[in-house]
Amino acid sequence: MSTTIHLKGMTWSDPRGYDPVAAAADAFSRKHPHVSITWDKRSLQGFETTPVDELAAAYDLMIIDHPHVGSVAGKGHLLALDEHASEASLAALANETLGKSYISYNLHGHQWALPVDAATQVQACRPDLTERATTWAQIVDRAHAGTLLWALRSPHTLMNFYTLAANIGHPCGSSPDEIMNAQVGEKVFEALLAVSDHVDPMCYGMDPIAILDVMATEDRFHTSPFIYLYKGYSDAAYRPHRIAFTDIPTLGKSGPIGSALGGTGLAVSAKTKHPEICVDFALWVAGADCQSTLYTQSNGQPGNAVAWGNAAVNAPVMDAYFNTRQTHESAWLRPRHDGYMGFQEDGSTIVNDVLQHKTTPAKAMQALNARYAASFA
Repeated sequence: MSTTIHLKGMTWSDPRGYDPVAAAADAFSRKHPHVSITWDKRSLQGFETTPVDELAAAYDLMIIDHPHVGSVAGKGHLLALDEHASEASLAALANETLGKSYISYNLHGHQWALPVDAATQVQACRPDLTERATTWAQIVDRAHAGTLLWALRSPHTLMNFYTLAANIGHPCGSSPDEIMNAQVGEKVFEALLAVSDHVDPMCYGMDPIAILDVMATEDRFHTSPFIYLYKGYSDAAYRPHRIAFTDIPTLGKSGPIGSALGGTGLAVSAKTKHPEICVDFALWVAGADCQSTLYTQSNGQPGNAVAWGNAAVNAPVMDAYFNTRQTHESAWLRPRHDGYMGFQEDGSTIVNDVLQHKTTPAKAMQALNARYAASFA
């Protein structure tokens, strides 16, 4: 009589985060009757802030955000997947990556997670009320008209800063000395303020899900310029009105480049007693076959480029993957060094202090650069 292996996983509570991995766990158990996988879930805010080392102590499998990798890589919390998976299987996933999704989980020469969900800041609009904006000037006009919502809750306000900077050809964090040249940063703040000065103050307490919930139910707001893709809002009957996702509007002259990369990866705890089974599960979930079928059919937002290019995957979500592909392929990868997450929290506060006129752009750039340099100490 065989012994059943019980594995525990942690994901986030949105249907996009929980439903596909729960469905994958059931399917995996049918193929491997001696294995059961149970998934717990936490809020989006908890997902963005809970230290990965805490999760690794309690779970075998974890859905993680790539900026957390630097704080745990090489410290005995996560399994180095390249030491357990075959070179060929990882090479296949690397070739099927969407932009920088795969390498976002690679640090210090090891692969710490596999991308299962791709997302970056894109544009959201109500197609029954408006067309997508293509320029930042159009976004400013919509802010003046009172039809625009923008997620300005931490850390999204900093992501907006990042995206605009990279879009004009000055990506942040290219050296450990400063997050950005001060003069360039002041220009970015000028562009941010041209919009933030005219949005509803409730935006400062809203994350992307809150923004999309309002846009999908109220007709007074129809555009959000930078917001992480949530494919569920493009699904029929998910909310009263469907949201269309498209490439970002541009401030620079090089197209929809530089969006701050998001998405999630599937990691394995270094403390699991069943590393090979966990790695097999992760490889299967991240692979093109699962991503193009079971994963997306179970409310999932795929991280595999093969799924993104699949017409059947795009059809239920108004071609959200086709229409944001360029933005995702040219997205910017955040710093991931040990110490970065503390900077991200403090940096978001500094950016919001400017947008709420509590400090000046010049003083904020001094504070941002000093805090960023300190994050390497």
